[in-house]
Amino acid sequence: QVQLVESGGGSVQAGGSLTLSCTVSGSTFSIEDMGWYRQTPGKQRELVASISTGGITKYADSTKGRFTISRDNAKKMIYLQMNSLEPEDTAVYYCTAQIRVHFWKTPHDYWGQGTQVTVSS
Repeated sequence: QVQLVESGGGSVQAGGSLTLSCTVSGSTFSIEDMGWYRQTPGKQRELVASISTGGITKYADSTKGRFTISRDNAKKMIYLQMNSLEPEDTAVYYCTAQIRVHFWKTPHDYWGQGTQVTVSS
């Protein structure tokens, strides 16, 4: 059974840094695009950053220049380095991955349970 587990959330003051990690467990044939989303109460989940298998990255305008996404394909992990954090970055952060569990299966989106990031002013 495939699971995504995030870690690294917490509380930090504005201007501080945090690094989120996400591990994919379970048997997989391939992991394609991976990414981080965030959500605050009453709002839709929004893309923070994504990274392809080949390392091509995309960022939300609000996180460009402050956040860095990376992945370790051998370890089946994804990371989000967050610098210069702002109170507006406060949210539950979710990792996601497009995973093919067998070569004959189409990729399916999997999500982690979320980790809280709180930035105080």
